[in-house]
Amino acid sequence: MRKMIAISVMCGLAAVWGGVSLAQTGAGSGQRPAITGIAFMRVYAADRDASAAFYDHDLGFVREQGKAFDRYAVSESQWVEVAPLPSPAPAARLAAVGFTTRDAAGLERYLRGHGVEIVEARSHGAFAVRDPEGNLIYFVQTGVGKVPAKEFSARASAKRMIHVGFAVQSTAAEDRFYREILGFKPNWYGGHKEGTTDWVSLQVPEGSDWLEYMLNGGPHPDAKQLGVMDHFSLGVAQMSSVVDALAKNGCTSANCRKSQMGLDGKVQLNVFDPDLTRVEFMEFKPSGTTCCSPILGKLPTEVEEQ
Repeated sequence: MRKMIAISVMCGLAAVWGGVSLAQTGAGSGQRPAITGIAFMRVYAADRDASAAFYDHDLGFVREQGKAFDRYAVSESQWVEVAPLPSPAPAARLAAVGFTTRDAAGLERYLRGHGVEIVEARSHGAFAVRDPEGNLIYFVQTGVGKVPAKEFSARASAKRMIHVGFAVQSTAAEDRFYREILGFKPNWYGGHKEGTTDWVSLQVPEGSDWLEYMLNGGPHPDAKQLGVMDHFSLGVAQMSSVVDALAKNGCTSANCRKSQMGLDGKVQLNVFDPDLTRVEFMEFKPSGTTCCSPILGKLPTEVEEQ
């Protein structure tokens, strides 16, 4: 029986992961510089002051105001950016995602060599491309944008970003970029119903953070759907610490007290900013039953990969 279960799981993994080989991902080729984690997520806001009431007041991250966007440091090397909503307003409030690399110059050369267009040339240790579905993706040199520890608030509800997710229409198209070129690795997948896959997570090649494909939103998801799908996740050891911190900060939403068990076996809590972008709190380790597929990647901790 144990052998049959193992075969079934591996068949399921092969179907979802598409059979991309290690050779295709470039793993072991020595050509791609290390990609170690998430640097930031940038979101749009119709009212930056209203967003500050959420990110600063409720979540406890200190607002650093800038001309192009406000920044809220989660840790010394991870942050959230809140930019003014452009006109005409896009359907999604996701503006950009940034990943950390140990060699931005080398990674830029590597991507050029693989036919990827650089849409923002390297400046101040970062550059940007568009993934196959048009998402703006930055790669940030390790250490760039580092926030002094003295600028953090004791009110912070979490100190670690562990994953970002966004709506994906074509898994195959995105896999050609994230898996075959960048070397992201299978981590976990799951679905609301048996036999369906609604989420596919891929771990960065040299770290424990991950990217989550949010599937089955349809060709034209509404603002609420997009807000749920386009999200970032803050990791914590115990969800009770989040509930306590949000209460002390004066968060009055019922969501600030509503934790739940996720299908990956990890306790979660979801809150939403004024523009409906979801902020998910998630415990680092499973404490319940993990559905749908095993967790293949290494579990995140409070210590970030560098």
